[in-house]
Amino acid sequence: MTQPSATSVPPAIPLKRGSRRKPYVRTPYERRPAQTETYAKLKKLVKEAKLLEKQPRYFAWKIPFTFALMIPSVVCVVLFDNLLLQILNAVYLAFVFGQITFIGHDAGHRQICSTPPRNDRVGLFGIPFVGIGFSWWMQTHNAHHTWPNQTGKDPAVTYSMFAFSGEQARQKTGFARWLIRYQAFYFLPLAMLYPVNMRKDQFRFFLARGGKRPWTELMLIVLHNVIYLTLLFTCLPVMTAVIFILVHQMVFSIFMVSAFAPNHKGMPVLSEDTKLTYFEHQVITAQNVRGGFLTDIWYGGLNYQIEHHLFPNLPRNRLRASSRIIRPFIKEHGLPYTETTTRQFWFDLLGFMHRAGSGAKEEGLHDTRSSPRELAAS
Repeated sequence: MTQPSATSVPPAIPLKRGSRRKPYVRTPYERRPAQTETYAKLKKLVKEAKLLEKQPRYFAWKIPFTFALMIPSVVCVVLFDNLLLQILNAVYLAFVFGQITFIGHDAGHRQICSTPPRNDRVGLFGIPFVGIGFSWWMQTHNAHHTWPNQTGKDPAVTYSMFAFSGEQARQKTGFARWLIRYQAFYFLPLAMLYPVNMRKDQFRFFLARGGKRPWTELMLIVLHNVIYLTLLFTCLPVMTAVIFILVHQMVFSIFMVSAFAPNHKGMPVLSEDTKLTYFEHQVITAQNVRGGFLTDIWYGGLNYQIEHHLFPNLPRNRLRASSRIIRPFIKEHGLPYTETTTRQFWFDLLGFMHRAGSGAKEEGLHDTRSSPRELAAS
């Protein structure tokens, strides 16, 4: 089976005559040649362990509990105007926003409900709480899942202010090329501004009528902003409200970066023409974060990134169990099962960003080798 081009037009599934629905077009993720013999064997093992089954009891308490975490923060805003208390409250609310975002992530990967429309409704429900467009996120995130760490295809490694490989750094010109050399120093400070960039991108996406229901999602985002700003500026002194917003948005951004960055940053960045099977691609470009119960909460299950990328629809609460099957299977087939710790990752990341920014031609920074065994040996 040949690998489809990223620019090829996927075939549409025809609908019955008279239907008003748009033809369903298979996404790159669905068209990718994932069902190799190796992957099929692994999937069979995971299925036999009943790990891909939906977890209605888990999500029946997890979803309401997660949204209810916002109640103490709102009560604190309404009853108190002490600046120090509100700064602490802003930090807490940033954590809550992150947990609600993970629910949206679960819904986007169809982990919660048995049908896509029901999962979409869960995703839409979270928009007024956190102000993140569900369809906008799904478009960018699904592209990342299809081509993780692949230059020209994965939006998560395509930024004007950062280079995640020596090759990317050498392609920069002018001021950007000079600035990239110091990206290890400004990576975290600039990450605090992610909410600004995120809101700009999603507004542009919905105004261009992106997604299934752009105006609905846009109105829900506006509703979030109205409630958020009204509550803060009505209940708190103006300066306290401004400080609350700054702290909350910056900490929320750092939280999201801390949860998502360890998954792929520092792992091999593949050239656009690299040819790997789905199984090889997902394993080589991802790494897990070791830890216990608190680590699972902080990362929303994304600390099992290898398992998650191999089976995106595998419910969050089954990822730890799946690792007991997937880890030995990967090692048995000669591929790396990469793990790190939270502290070690940040040390490694800053060193990686420095080397990539300097345009270093080191193995692991920009791998153009086609053999997964060669990549595993680096």
